[in-house]
Amino acid sequence: MPPVRLALVGDYRADAVAHQAIPQAIRLAAQFLNLDVSPCWLPTASVTDRGQLREYDAIWLVPGSPYINDDGAFLAITWARENNVPFLGSCGGFQYAIVEYARNVMGWSDAGHAETDSGGRLVIAPLSCSLVEKTGDILIEPGTLLAQAYGKTEITEGYHCNFGVNPDFVADLKSYPLRLSAHDREGEVRAMELPGHRFYAATLFQSERAALRNALSPLVVALLRAASGAMEASPAKQHTDTERG
Repeated sequence: MPPVRLALVGDYRADAVAHQAIPQAIRLAAQFLNLDVSPCWLPTASVTDRGQLREYDAIWLVPGSPYINDDGAFLAITWARENNVPFLGSCGGFQYAIVEYARNVMGWSDAGHAETDSGGRLVIAPLSCSLVEKTGDILIEPGTLLAQAYGKTEITEGYHCNFGVNPDFVADLKSYPLRLSAHDREGEVRAMELPGHRFYAATLFQSERAALRNALSPLVVALLRAASGAMEASPAKQHTDTERG
């Protein structure tokens, strides 16, 4: 089987803890699954066309908002969502996935992120308490992708963020076919996923940090497992086969 091609969409910073953890998280998950994985960092400024994403079997929108090119980040999310490409978003990736869904599925063209936008419906807003370099308990909804990945419904994970889902819009989000799949003990949203998608999950927490203690990230394992199973039917594979035709 050819390598699983994983796009890491984001702007790499050597001092970012999550960015230090991501390569190791991928290596550990690949070894666990006995997969050959070929990750490629794609700076957001380089993501300007959907065609660039066809060659990848999965997309991970990594932490690091605001991104240098927000349009590139949103393009990657939309591509994965519309084409059933396995997708993981963590931290900023979660926040942008919520905004993208509000804009392109809910029809809220004015949906925005308080870190970069000053008006409209700010579906991502400042947290009541900063979660920069904090850890917290997370309660996972039973029967979700997250529950399946972790094999339990209570976990503790680390964060590095100041923004999350605006409580004013939670009821609106719940009325659409997405699932707010995890919350903290106070009921604040900590994850979302899309039912019916091959694999689409986004978390405010950074599960990849587990690799810094040489532990598996269940979500990275789940992403790569979905990507390996999707390779034959992925847009990237179809595109490649057409070119070889």
